Amino acid sequence: MRIPRVHIPAPLSTGKRLELDKQAARHILTVLRLKQGAPLVIFDGQGGAFKATLEHSMQVIIGQQLDDNAESPLQIHLLQAVSRGERMDHVIQKAVELGVDKITPVLTQRCMVKLKGERAARRLQHWRAIAISACEQCGRNRLPVLSEITTLDKALSEPSNDLRLVLSPAAQNSLSGLSPPGSGVTLLIGPEGGLTDRELRQAQRSKFISLRMGPRILRTESAAVAALSALQTLWGDLG
Repeated sequence: MRIPRVHIPAPLSTGKRLELDKQAARHILTVLRLKQGAPLVIFDGQGGAFKATLEHSMQVIIGQQLDDNAESPLQIHLLQAVSRGERMDHVIQKAVELGVDKITPVLTQRCMVKLKGERAARRLQHWRAIAISACEQCGRNRLPVLSEITTLDKALSEPSNDLRLVLSPAAQNSLSGLSPPGSGVTLLIGPEGGLTDRELRQAQRSKFISLRMGPRILRTESAAVAALSALQTLWGDLG
């Protein structure tokens, strides 16, 4: 039986008895339906993970530290154009499972969702909860960075030594024709309607290489999963 994993954003150490916050306690008792004495794995989101035992409804006692490491050797920064509802949720979840280090939600011209202020803050909090849940499920002990929602202009202006890639159905380049990156990879995925020609040219001026993922046009959520899987297979830990 798989031992449940729970994220607890607090300093963890062997022998420590820890009071759970309401959110963690609700997850353990209501969602997982665990009883006193049940084994757990708890992780702090910074790379640390420990065996633990549920003491009672609001406490765990921390046991042996684990040396599990599910992080990919390939650092990937995903610039994902914001899409509607479950599509964006799906991308966040699968990107975490596929080992990305950083996700930046980007607003582009054809984005169907316009987020700012309190609404943007709520959506970002929702996505962070999805990322935590994905780490609990897939075995990662380090939470990827989920950046504030930003514009494409700002995202493209960020300095980086990464190999920069942008997906475009009209591109001539394929992944098989690229050399392995010296550092990491920054991957830009457009929204449901794709990036505009102006945005693609802007990305290319920012040293993004246009990339084609086969002969078929993929939905934004499919494109992200396909590209991340291919990158991890070529240069990461899926090969």
